[in-house]
Amino acid sequence: MLIAVGGHSRNVGKTSVVCGIIAALPEMNWQAFKITQHGHNICSQDGHPCDCAPADATHPFAIDQQVGVDSTDTGRYLRAGARRAWWVRTAQGALGHAIPDLRGLLADAPNNIVESNSLLRFLQPDLYIVVLDYSIADMKDSFRLYMDRADAFVVQTHGLSPPPWQGIPPRWLQGKPCFDATPGETIPSQLTEFIRSRDMKKASGQKGSASSVEDPA
Repeated sequence: MLIAVGGHSRNVGKTSVVCGIIAALPEMNWQAFKITQHGHNICSQDGHPCDCAPADATHPFAIDQQVGVDSTDTGRYLRAGARRAWWVRTAQGALGHAIPDLRGLLADAPNNIVESNSLLRFLQPDLYIVVLDYSIADMKDSFRLYMDRADAFVVQTHGLSPPPWQGIPPRWLQGKPCFDATPGETIPSQLTEFIRSRDMKKASGQKGSASSVEDPA
């Protein structure tokens, strides 16, 4: 199974949801990935300023394995119980360069979870879970591209209604599982059961494994 966890902005709780899924379903022996796309003049090789990125594509991506538990996002994945964790770094808009290597790593484990919206440009996950925080009005362009493909939402409303984002059709939020994020709860328990049920359907052949998607660009 391949799960992508995305969100409409930074700091909405995506990493916490990834860790919650890993901890709630230890029997799935997750391999976890964090995908980061650096901005202009930041090198994917080491995350430092560099003239090579992104114009020359000298270092379009780097993939490093997390070797121990620490306070980084990938370190948190290991603390939650992931058997392996990886940090994928690319120049902005250059994720495609990393996809062949990423595919090889995904093939090494039966169950993978990836913190990324942009992965959907290249691969079709079995589940795309989107984290929403109604108190944050910012919205990533990558999120606007793929929000309608969400299979489920994890929502922090903070008592606000309707959602604060303009130009989002209501149908994108309606008719899909929507799990309320409760303070003190790692992830909603219903989300755990939702993932288990999808995994059972996949195992029985009712849903295909992750596949390529056509690049819309």
